[in-house]
Amino acid sequence: MKYKIKAYNLQELGQRQNQEDSLFPALGKSTPDDRLFVLCDGMGGHEKGEVASATVCETISSTILSEWNPNEALSDELFLQALSAAYDALDAKDNGEERKMGTTLTFLCLHTNGATVAHIGDSRVYQLRPASKKSPARIVFRTQDHSLVNDLVKIGEITEEEAKHHPQKNVITRAMQPCQEHRAKADIAHLTDIQPGDYFYMCSDGMLEETSDENILNIITKPNVTDEKKLERLRQVTEDNKDNHTAHLIHINKVEGNVAVVPEEEPRSAVNGTWITPEFGKPKKKRKVLPWILGVLLIAVVAITSFFLFGGKSEKERVAEPDNSVKTQSKDQKGDMTNIDTALHHAIPQRHTPPPASSEEKPSDDKLVGKDKLQKLTGARPTSEKKEAKPKAVDKFVPKKDNSPKAEHTVKSNEKKV
Repeated sequence: MKYKIKAYNLQELGQRQNQEDSLFPALGKSTPDDRLFVLCDGMGGHEKGEVASATVCETISSTILSEWNPNEALSDELFLQALSAAYDALDAKDNGEERKMGTTLTFLCLHTNGATVAHIGDSRVYQLRPASKKSPARIVFRTQDHSLVNDLVKIGEITEEEAKHHPQKNVITRAMQPCQEHRAKADIAHLTDIQPGDYFYMCSDGMLEETSDENILNIITKPNVTDEKKLERLRQVTEDNKDNHTAHLIHINKVEGNVAVVPEEEPRSAVNGTWITPEFGKPKKKRKVLPWILGVLLIAVVAITSFFLFGGKSEKERVAEPDNSVKTQSKDQKGDMTNIDTALHHAIPQRHTPPPASSEEKPSDDKLVGKDKLQKLTGARPTSEKKEAKPKAVDKFVPKKDNSPKAEHTVKSNEKKV
């Protein structure tokens, strides 16, 4: 990426006796060719804060400018090298007094791969985007303060409004100080969504005493107002501030080219620091109607198919419903068996047992003579009765009556023999 920019800065003493803020480029020295911006807010009282902020600001800017080619991307390794050099310079400036000096740090570098932002403490870096036809003005990116009140807001102990008036709002949790066993780490962010018209605003906490993010956004992105007037407006809203207040305002007029491809360096986990990946809002795309219609039709087809396959009932209903098919089937089977029995009854010829032969009149006792009379007296069964018992047994196995002439002839011949 290549940029055409306009850069401005301001610095006010406030109600302090000495200026403890430092910035690079120095006040009134910014040019359209600048790509590196540093701002530090010193602390420690007397001359200590001023020394700390100036030392860090000068060391970081000189180290990077001596090693970095503005036509290339800025590596994290080079930034950390400059940060380490700044800590070493602070250690060399410390005279061992009880009151330790220190400073915050905000860092911005525009390069061919986008922008690198880093910070320690409660000084801030904003990326602001003016309104367009598709979206309103908004804050694209903002650093998160390393402060006590910000930590309380994150855990829900206080609100952002309460943080503005909290008695410990100036207490910070990270700062660059000399001779520390554990040096404070910088949060580093890589920004690639940079568009023409965007603004970068870097400021110390003194600029935020009597204003809010919303006011800053309205002032900087206000249309039809020159950058000089915007800077003057920012100065006016901080006239009554007690603390020193310092700021950079960088206007991106033009962006050329795409993000450059940077050769792979050390993995991020090997670099000391806390990484932030900002989320950028994108304009909502118009929804396409055709895919929605096709989706609805597909769901309807599946629903209708399921209805016909499963009878419109869920699996639970089908399981819970008593199975009446067995009962119905048994009734049908009974009816079918009755019909079958009836059909068989008519289809199978019935065996007809011939009616018992009419018994002849038994002769009276007076008429019995010879053997018959003897049998009567002795109680023996007559021979004719013994022979009559056989037909009863035979009747059970009487074959089907054959109506053919041959069969009739055979029966008649048998009768004659008897």
